[in-house]
Amino acid sequence: MAIINEHSQFNADALKSAVIGIAADVGRHDSGMHQHQKGQLLYASQGCMSFALEHSLCILPPTKAVWIPPSTPHRAMMTNVVAYRSLYFDCEIVDSPNDIKIIDVDPLLKALIDKMALWEWGKPEDEMKNTTVLFWEEFYAAKCHSFQLPLPSNRRLEKFSQQLMQESFLIPPLNVLAQSVGASTKTLTRLFKAETGMCYQDWKQQWRLLKSIELLSREKQVSDVSHWLGFSSDSAFIAFFKKQTGETPLRFMKKTTD
Repeated sequence: MAIINEHSQFNADALKSAVIGIAADVGRHDSGMHQHQKGQLLYASQGCMSFALEHSLCILPPTKAVWIPPSTPHRAMMTNVVAYRSLYFDCEIVDSPNDIKIIDVDPLLKALIDKMALWEWGKPEDEMKNTTVLFWEEFYAAKCHSFQLPLPSNRRLEKFSQQLMQESFLIPPLNVLAQSVGASTKTLTRLFKAETGMCYQDWKQQWRLLKSIELLSREKQVSDVSHWLGFSSDSAFIAFFKKQTGETPLRFMKKTTD
């Protein structure tokens, strides 16, 4: 059966099939860090999901799906009810990407994911072939996004990286973080640039973008998100969001219900 709940025991690698699908409505859930021999496509048409890789955090809003290659350690976290769909592929059979990809999900791709997620386990492969081929055609045609935040790996910032998982945590100014970890602002600036590829201010702005998407996906008002993230005004937040995504917050979220 493809429909599960948060208490179901499930191991995709134990099932012998080219494609395994699952569907569930999940509330608060934390999968813990784990990996699969199969590749995984993860999608939620409602709610917002965050997930962690070994050295980065990602946000998966509605209308976006993520491809997680085989043997990639990851941790999925949900804090509200999420309409969760997941497809697992035997990548020894399927020609699939070797890196993480976050893609747009248009109506056709959504319909394919919904259909495949509800396939009975053990469905004959010849009955899955045409739909699977169409799925991959749509997958490779979809627009890619980068809703990822690289994390510093330096041991002095280990506690800071763990705090990022907390719902209410706010990124501090550089001088405050430097004081809390016992390093100079110059040292922290060098560490962030070397380990994330970004200066601290740019890294903080990327975090604000991901956090704003998460909060908006929980149906928070634009003014509340703007205030919580410390923007000087709603218009400043809207301008920031549009610069980063090409859309206003309201337009970005409207696409999740179109």
